[in-house]
Amino acid sequence: MQGDSERPFGVVAIGRNEGMRLKNCLASVIHQARQVVYVDSGSTDGSVNLARDMGVAVVELDLSIPFTAARARNEGVARLRELVPDIRYIQFVDGDCEVVSSWLDQAVNFLAKHSDAAVVCGRRRERFPERSVYNTLCDIEWDTPTGQTKACGGDAMMRADAFAAVQGYRASLIAGEEPELCVRLRAAHWKIWRIDGEMVLHDANMTRFSQWWKRTLRAGHAYAEGASLHGSSAERHWIKEVRSNWWWGLSFPVILLAASLQPVLLILILLYPLQMWRIYQKSNLHRTPYERKLFAIFCVLAKLPLMLGQLKFNLNAMIGKSSRLIEYK
Repeated sequence: MQGDSERPFGVVAIGRNEGMRLKNCLASVIHQARQVVYVDSGSTDGSVNLARDMGVAVVELDLSIPFTAARARNEGVARLRELVPDIRYIQFVDGDCEVVSSWLDQAVNFLAKHSDAAVVCGRRRERFPERSVYNTLCDIEWDTPTGQTKACGGDAMMRADAFAAVQGYRASLIAGEEPELCVRLRAAHWKIWRIDGEMVLHDANMTRFSQWWKRTLRAGHAYAEGASLHGSSAERHWIKEVRSNWWWGLSFPVILLAASLQPVLLILILLYPLQMWRIYQKSNLHRTPYERKLFAIFCVLAKLPLMLGQLKFNLNAMIGKSSRLIEYK
């Protein structure tokens, strides 16, 4: 084991009722990090005692304040910096993930060599992609290009000083908190990198269409809120995505409904399979044909729940109501 001076990073793990997945998560980092902090969002499965028994510092979130991953991570960082004020890097990890043994050193070395990098992330893989089409879709979603990128996911290593300079995550966001943080980091002239390294194994554990639907609804909410916060900035954060969701999820279906009065115009419905074909052609070529077809079909199917998620955000904003966490498992 390295000495404390040779371990310039701590770990903030968040979770709720993750059971054995949390145990695997903490075990994957506890002997490498200078300090591990686990933030619990109201678990009832013994997660808090499990973490404490493993020697991990635990933060139990105040139950009277709505839970968000952003809030949990912020409180985890606050506790980490209380325990280790001079910590240089922070590895964030979700409690349903296990960190690959080689990742932490790789991430530290990258940040040490790239002084303008605030965030580095690597490859997140699904542990059981074959168990359901929804797990497979998650594995495809994680398979993104390397190099400078606009956003990281919930698992990433961040420079502590950069995180503090932009005041961390926006705690009120129920989703999309990492891309929103990255917008502010880039505005402060930091860079976000995704490198070619195995980072974590993730267990989505999605086996039902209803879970996929809720997760996608949440993503639509995130698009709308992100665009409302930073859509007028130079990079037009998520404006393109929001407009696409409105078109395919609302405007075009309304046009089809109107066209039903003139049956000959129903040929317009062929635009949906044509869009699937276009996505298939542009999708990741190293995925299998089956995976590319699955991805294309669900990208188009997703437009409805994405639009509904956007609608939910806009309606809540109109009446001044705060959005509550949309849980899918």
